[in-house]
Amino acid sequence: MAVVVTDQPSTFGNKLVLDTAPTNTAAANTTSAAGVFHMIEIDNSNYDTAVYVKIADSTSGTVGTTAATLVFYCPANTKQSYISSRGITFGAGFTHWCVTGAAQANTGAPLIPPTIRYVIATS
Repeated sequence: MAVVVTDQPSTFGNKLVLDTAPTNTAAANTTSAAGVFHMIEIDNSNYDTAVYVKIADSTSGTVGTTAATLVFYCPANTKQSYISSRGITFGAGFTHWCVTGAAQANTGAPLIPPTIRYVIATS
């Protein structure tokens, strides 16, 4: 097997968002800009219930009523990563929250919040 190294443009990700206690309260407009979503890591290794991290293309959001643009599932007691090879464009901004159910109406807060990190590029 050959090793292939590909140079990445410097705009691949110029912002790393770290939330050490995401809950069922929306963290509004985390980057203060529109941009391109590239990657998320959810560390739910300390909690015995699955969680769902939701990100909305919005400068604000109301958990339970705002529709998420992206929903990421992380099983109990695990760390999960998701990567978009080409990125997903957000026109308004990034607002995120974390709940214990996939449904839009779910507002259940995790008893032990995971740690989330996501990488985006803004202009």
